Amino acid sequence: MAPRKKKETAAKPASNDKVKGLRAEVLEQPITETLEINYMPYAMSVIISRAIPEIDGLKPSHRKLLYTMYLMRLLGGARTKSANVVGSTMKLNPHGDAAIYDTMVRLSRGYGALLHPLVDSKGNFGKVYSRDMAWAASRYTEVRLDNICQEFFKDIDRDTVDFVPNYDGSMQEPTLLPTTFPNVLVSANQGIAVGMASNVCGFNLGEVCDAAIARLKNPDADLYDILKAPDFPTGGELLYDRKAMEQVYETGKGSLKVRGRWRYVKSDNLIEIYEIPYSTTAEAIMDKVAELVKAGKIREITDMRDETDLSGLKLTIDLKRGTDPDKLMSKLFKMTPLQDAYPCNFNILIEGTPRVMGVGEILNEWIAWRMNCVRRRAFYDMQKKQEKLHLLKGLKRILLDIDKAIRIIRETETDAEVIPNLMIGFGIDQVQAEYVAEIKLRNINREYILKRTSEVDKLQEEIEDLQDIMDRPRRVKSIINEELRAVKKKYDLPRRTQILYDAEEEVEEVVEEVPDYPVHVFLSQEGYFKKITPQSLRMSGEQKYKEGDGPSQYWETTSAADIMFFTDRQQCYKATLNDFGDSKASILGDYLPSKLGMDEGENVIWACLPGDYSGSLLFFFENGKAARVELSKYQTVTRRKRLTGAYSDKSPLRTALLLTEDKELVVYSTENRALIFNTAMLTPKTTRNTQGVAILKLKPKFQLSEVKALEQSMIVNAARYRARTLPGLGAILKPEDKGEEQLTLT
Repeated sequence: MAPRKKKETAAKPASNDKVKGLRAEVLEQPITETLEINYMPYAMSVIISRAIPEIDGLKPSHRKLLYTMYLMRLLGGARTKSANVVGSTMKLNPHGDAAIYDTMVRLSRGYGALLHPLVDSKGNFGKVYSRDMAWAASRYTEVRLDNICQEFFKDIDRDTVDFVPNYDGSMQEPTLLPTTFPNVLVSANQGIAVGMASNVCGFNLGEVCDAAIARLKNPDADLYDILKAPDFPTGGELLYDRKAMEQVYETGKGSLKVRGRWRYVKSDNLIEIYEIPYSTTAEAIMDKVAELVKAGKIREITDMRDETDLSGLKLTIDLKRGTDPDKLMSKLFKMTPLQDAYPCNFNILIEGTPRVMGVGEILNEWIAWRMNCVRRRAFYDMQKKQEKLHLLKGLKRILLDIDKAIRIIRETETDAEVIPNLMIGFGIDQVQAEYVAEIKLRNINREYILKRTSEVDKLQEEIEDLQDIMDRPRRVKSIINEELRAVKKKYDLPRRTQILYDAEEEVEEVVEEVPDYPVHVFLSQEGYFKKITPQSLRMSGEQKYKEGDGPSQYWETTSAADIMFFTDRQQCYKATLNDFGDSKASILGDYLPSKLGMDEGENVIWACLPGDYSGSLLFFFENGKAARVELSKYQTVTRRKRLTGAYSDKSPLRTALLLTEDKELVVYSTENRALIFNTAMLTPKTTRNTQGVAILKLKPKFQLSEVKALEQSMIVNAARYRARTLPGLGAILKPEDKGEEQLTLT
């Protein structure tokens, strides 16, 4: 680091003769040094002491507020004015009353930002789903700790956590609260620090307890069936995406889609929205809807108003006659915050170091921390019992000769010599002698002393049991397990956020009606797509393809037809032909990976026109299996662009066919064999990614190579290759069935 340099600059001469000629010194300081001395302490303070939650699920401001209320005996007691709590909290949190009260509001039951509020409130605390509903001043509202805070302060006086002096050293405060359940995953938390942020969503308490119990048994236990998905205080519907959920659970980062819940009141022709995403507000939704109506993008709405009352949120939308409510809501989900993405960033302080962790890692860290709390509690209890046992052992010595003890005390001339004389007379230490000397005169009788000394054996057993707890991690885990079950039994609530596992089918964009006219459709081998009108096709010359490319599939249909593109990543991209502009034969057309927004390296391998979705799709794989899937399983209520798991990924796809009626097919293998079977022998499946059933028995190193309709093949002797049962081995192709029969001269 460069040293500081002194730079002398001439000061403006002063009028006073005494200061004439004096020069002012200006210190030059490198920017790196300025940042290190001034900015870095501020940044670290914000990260460690303000914005990022710790393993107990609390930020310092939360912890200081709750601990102050605990000291004020507001756990189980009567409510007090919020202003009283705010004033008392300033002994621990000197950041001003407004900041403290804002913290209290967010933790309150009235505000509704937490699944399990920590502050039992009375009065107007606003609402988390409202941007404009202000909370009342602290002098008008009353608070106390909610009952669940018993689990935050349980055993706090038994050395379960460390205590440190407050900012002026006048009192002690806990560094963490010994929560008996993983509150870090139950209470939602948001914070913006310097150079980093934290955004932890809440999960259902019962599911979190079950997940922690599972991780106690196995640190690598799968959580997806136990801790199903986040749970938001404002309810709504979570659109379940397994890949997105895996990313959040494994890395602690990702995004989850949540949408509002609504109902259609047919008698009044209106829609009532009664739950909205946690990340938005009622005012933001209404502003966006008003903007869309004004711009003419939504014409089905005559009026929208906020009818929220004491019973809860309610946004009412009046509809025009003949409006389809499902289609309208699909539009609103797409175009307004009624469907919103919740960004996850599970950044948590672990021993003073910020770490972004997945859900499983957070649970493991909480378990390790909680095990330490339980061990510290056991050690504290053991020390107290050892101290008591030590005193009782001294008392037991007195039992041998009570008269001697009385005589020693009576014959001692000075008060200061009583303790030493008892120590000498009975061979006990100073602590034991002090205890004996403090016994009341009325208690110096054999019955009292026998009753007290009878506790010795029991204390010794309890001490051994506590030592065993500290020595055996399995017993510590068992205690935590029991505490988690007790918490779940006492405080568990039903999920508020509904999980929609098939949500994508319901959250699709609405496509406006467009003209329907005849078109010719062309798909090239490399994924170029053209839609050409008959008139344009008649006036055109040859179809243009990229060098090395060529035709793959062709259809004659109408512009309103649906089309499905299947890719080599087991995905299906759905569209209507109206999504593509009219083209010409002289241009390459639309490149589908770019047009449809495919993943990098993903390519189209087959396409079909599903029509009315009444047929089936046949998928043939290299391993000799075939899957028949009902086409209706690809039909969605609204326009969903991409379907994952479109077919099985257990073996490479060789070919696919659209089947509207049963027919005979020829299956070829690389062994030069062929097998003919009727598609009626295949049972339709309802699962898109089914592995199917074996059609062709394959010897090692051979694969299914091709599938054709029987009438399109060159086979002459069909009976030779026809299968009675599946799977079949097929028969070696004869030259005449290959179309290779030699011509003879006559």
